[in-house]
Amino acid sequence: MEYNTERPKMIIPEYGRHIHNMIWHVVAIEDKNERNRCAWSVIKVMGDLNPHLRDVPDFQHKLWDQLFIMSDFKLKVDSPFSQPEPEQFQRPPRRISYPEYLLEVRYYGKIVRDMIAVAVECLDPDKKEGLIYAIANTMKKNYIKWNKDTVEDSVIFEDLRRLSGGKIVVNTLSDPLVVSEEILQNGKRRNKNSPYSNPHRKKKFFGFNGSV
Repeated sequence: MEYNTERPKMIIPEYGRHIHNMIWHVVAIEDKNERNRCAWSVIKVMGDLNPHLRDVPDFQHKLWDQLFIMSDFKLKVDSPFSQPEPEQFQRPPRRISYPEYLLEVRYYGKIVRDMIAVAVECLDPDKKEGLIYAIANTMKKNYIKWNKDTVEDSVIFEDLRRLSGGKIVVNTLSDPLVVSEEILQNGKRRNKNSPYSNPHRKKKFFGFNGSV
């Protein structure tokens, strides 16, 4: 019996062992015309495995690049595209730095910051008040979901002032923000209703009757 651990490592496992074996068969073909013909056949099979990508731009180019990569760049055929160089796949990816503006009170998220930017630019007083109320409520919910604790509205208003660069100053709103305890209770109720919280409901949810 042959185990996978004893077989050659698959370079792109998503294509499976058979595609890799087909490619290595093509690499071993000595006749150039036959090698070209078989390479096109392998490309067709690879395309059939990814029908959802047929409308993606440069789909064929990507298939040919993957063909060369899976051959460990040993395949010599007449490709309609330039053969990629191994060096370009050996370079480490460019490091993406974490946005500095999310380092502080990150639990509010980027969307809240985008909402604040819209509210700052809003000129309609009534619409602006509605935006601020929605933002403050969202901030309070995010705060409690992250910290799992109650929070005073004054803390939310202070964070709103800081995140807006002092352009939004709120002391009170015409409508009170959602109550902290209500948010916590809603979270508990959702967890309680989850099929994972009760073994009997879990069995019912997944269709198990408990019989062996």
